[in-house]
Parts: sequence; C-alpha cells; structure tokens
Amino acid sequence: MALLPVADALDRLLRGAAPIRRVETVGLHAALGRALAEDIKARLTHPAFDNSAMDGYAGHYQDFANVGTELTVIGQSAAGHGFAGHVGPGETVRIFTGAPIPSGADTVLIQEDAEVIADGRIRTTFAPGKGRHIRPKGQDFTVGDVVLRAGDLLDAGRLTVAAGMNCSELPVFARPRVAILATGDELLPPGSVPGADQIIASNTYGVAAIARDNGAEVIDLGIVGDDKAAIAAAVAEAKAGGADVLVTLGGASVGDHDLVQSTLVASGMTLDFWQIAMRPGKPLMVGRLDGMTVLGLPGNPVSSLVCALLFLEPLLRHLGSLPRRDRSGNARIGSALPANDKRQDYVRARLTRDNDGTLRAETFSRQDSSMMQVFAQSDCLIIRAPFAPEAEAGSICDIMVLRQPGA
Repeated sequence: MALLPVADALDRLLRGAAPIRRVETVGLHAALGRALAEDIKARLTHPAFDNSAMDGYAGHYQDFANVGTELTVIGQSAAGHGFAGHVGPGETVRIFTGAPIPSGADTVLIQEDAEVIADGRIRTTFAPGKGRHIRPKGQDFTVGDVVLRAGDLLDAGRLTVAAGMNCSELPVFARPRVAILATGDELLPPGSVPGADQIIASNTYGVAAIARDNGAEVIDLGIVGDDKAAIAAAVAEAKAGGADVLVTLGGASVGDHDLVQSTLVASGMTLDFWQIAMRPGKPLMVGRLDGMTVLGLPGNPVSSLVCALLFLEPLLRHLGSLPRRDRSGNARIGSALPANDKRQDYVRARLTRDNDGTLRAETFSRQDSSMMQVFAQSDCLIIRAPFAPEAEAGSICDIMVLRQPGA
C-alpha cells in the first residue's frame, strides 16, 4: 500500500467529519472558548441613559461657551444616584463618571477646567464643545441589535458584551466527546510496579491533554489487553457514551499482535486509510464507525503525540467549530540536516532567539520515537518535506511550534 502524504491524510480526515451541531445552553463562566450556536440580540439598551464620561460639572453649553463664566452648583449626580431636578441657565450639577446627565444639561465641563469659588459656585477656565464628555443613550447597542453571531468564539470581550446585553446564559455548540483507548498486554497504569516485560502506559495523558486543550470532553476507556473481545467491548462503551471520536493507542497495524484494526473492521468500521508518509507516526489509522470518527494512533509515545497534534487537534477544532490553531513558523537551524527520504520528517528541536529576533532551532541528537524526555524538552518540530535536500546550518526551515522559547 502506498504511503499517504500528510496533507492528503488530513484533508481526507476533515472532509469525512461534519462539525457538531448539538446545542447546549451554558452559563457565561462555562462559555469561555466555546462557539456560539445562534445569533444573540441585546436584551436592553446600553447605555440605558445619557451619562457622563468624566468627573466634572453638567450644564448648558451656552454657559460654558465663555471662559470665566460663574455658575451655581445646585446638586450632584453620581452613578446609581442621579440628580432628580432640572438644570436651568446659570446653573450646574456636580457629576461623576457614569452618572446620568441631568434634565436640561447638554455638556460636561471636566473638573480640571473648573475653579471652585465661594458659596457653592464655580468659574469656568475652559470652553468645551457642545455635547462634550457625554455618552449618549444607546451608543453601544440598543434592544434587538444583533451583537454576537453564530460561530463567534466566546472570548473575554464577547463574554463581557454578552453580560452587558443582560444574557446570563448562551447557546453554544457541544464539545466533541473523545474516547481514548490504550491497548496492549504490556501496559500498566501509572503508579503500578511493572514486571520484566511490562511498561507504564503514558500516551493517554498527553493525548487527553491535547484533546482538552482543543475544547473536547474526554472519556478514558482505560487499558485493554490484546484481546479482540475486550477491545470490542471498549468500542461498544465508546459508542454508548456518545463519543464523536474514538482514539486508539497502539495495535492499529496488521502484525500478529495488532488487533485493533481488525476488531474495529469486524465491529463495522469502514477503514478510510492507514500508513502515512511521515516520521514518526507512519502507522496511523482513520476510519468511520456508526457516525464516530476513529483515529488509531501509533503506540510509541512521541509518534502518538506528533500524530495527535497533526490530526486530532485540527479534527477536534473542526468538529467544535473552533478556528484552526496555527502552529506554523520558521527558524534558522543550528546544525546541518541530511537529505530526507520519502517520508515527511518531524525533527524534535529546542528554540532560542538570535539577537535579531530570529528563531533558532537546535535539534536533539537522538530522535527515537520512544524518547518522551526529548519531546518534553522540545519547543518545535522541524518539518522536513519528502526528498528535501540537505539543509546547511543557518538555513531557514519550516517548523511546527509546540511552545514559545523559554515557556
């Protein structure tokens, strides 16, 4: 079977998965990072009344027009405690930021431009323009205005305006549900004492972190051994739990002990493709099972994480109607890289910045896909296209950013 290029594999994965249209209503605190499912109209007008943008004095423009005019202060207007009377010619009201503009006033003179004199009077020292320092009613939005639209990603600004529109809850698209299944007789959970032929299962935690970081809910199916009945039971559990995506870890190839692919096919999965022209991560599997996308990741920890970043992350953001996360960049490589073969290579590297601000990527000498420590210390993956020629030290290469240097 010919190896599928990475870009083609991702395109096929996303084309086969429709964005989730389940809608749920959540409180504002729970809405952060979610995508709106409907247009949202303002439930009130903001500001609800003309109010002052500054501390100062509210009065008639005609009285403020000439510097040196003396005015009588007849009261004050504060936020939540407006002035109930009317401002006539020659009068003014002490006013504070956010307070209602009193009846009869049309301009605010800021306090720095007023000289307080005896007997409750002020003298103007500056002539403001008419309407100065007044926020008019409805300046921000009015009842019925569509302020937020379906598909908007709810961030700090949008949640603030939603609250200001008097919305306590918002309709959002449901989070993708991701079921994660680790397979292998050799695997034990963290905290166990492994035997001579056993290892600790680590992939689940990194893959689950990537899923949650991209807006998903995680269903941990635990570890099952190399047993078709046990694998089939875990798959049934994922379906019963309403999983949108089933991620399997290990066992997706076709060796004597790789039972995941055959068990899934026997359970009704339509296999789309497997074997990608990439390193690490060649034995990646994609299929569909009763509306659930199946993503079989390799068993080696680094391969699993690289594939999760390349395929699971964009899949979940697509399903959740979230904007694509851009991890692309470029950097100057610190040492020469040999010519590449037919597989796209993802080389682990640490990032620093040169004096001119250019990123520099220093590769690790060992790139084995089982080395978790190297990946944990990596800030980026240098992307080497299939059949890329030798790259000299100091040349610019494409990178996939994992974290900013020093983070």
